[in-house]
Amino acid sequence: MFEVTGDIVALLMLAAFVAGVVDSIAGGGGLITLPVLVLAGAPPVTAIATNKVQGVFGAGMAAIAYARGGHVDLRKQIKPALIAFVAAIAGALLTSHLPTDVIRLGLPVLLIGIALFFALKPGLNDVDRAQRLAPGLFALTIVPLVAFYDGLIGPGAGAFYMLGFVALGGYGVLRATAHTKLLNFASNLGGIATYALVAQPWWAVGLAMGAAQVAGAWVGSKLAMRVGSRLIKPVLVTAATALAVRLLWQIWA
Repeated sequence: MFEVTGDIVALLMLAAFVAGVVDSIAGGGGLITLPVLVLAGAPPVTAIATNKVQGVFGAGMAAIAYARGGHVDLRKQIKPALIAFVAAIAGALLTSHLPTDVIRLGLPVLLIGIALFFALKPGLNDVDRAQRLAPGLFALTIVPLVAFYDGLIGPGAGAFYMLGFVALGGYGVLRATAHTKLLNFASNLGGIATYALVAQPWWAVGLAMGAAQVAGAWVGSKLAMRVGSRLIKPVLVTAATALAVRLLWQIWA
């Protein structure tokens, strides 16, 4: 039934649960699941596709949890989510045609910048601030840009959404986190639709990890809603920094 042995499936599910907790709080769960899938024997493209499969469940659960908590109205996010879905497909289709290796060189700088922004900028809490970009314009610019990147490369997309919602949308940290999840769900779904055509995901493993992701996302979103920015900010800073370090290691290794 599974593409790997039962003990490896159990370890992958444990990794997915932890990733679901982290991802629902601040993003960066792929830092955990993608390397573990590769270590389990998945070829790189299969690992990316399987990671999209399991990740969509966690993002969906987190979106529902935050909506039930009153932090996001999912009906108002349908149009931006559709834009994210289409943009992610476009990004995934162009993976082999764009200089992704060159793009990766700049990512550590961007991620460290995001980490410093959330770590050092005073007044970042759960209170909304002045809006610098109208929701409609945000949906037509920032959303497709980040979703295209998510389909093209992927890691760090949640942090980029968060930065956009906080710095341009004027959202408080908790509300920004809540609003990233349906967009993450949509761009993951777009990635699955594309990668499934060029790679064979480990569907059984991906679904098992998805079940663990649902549980982890439920726990993580509940923690985030209870503690707010005091939890979200350090998790986001840690995840963005860890991803930057990992990318630098890949570049120089």
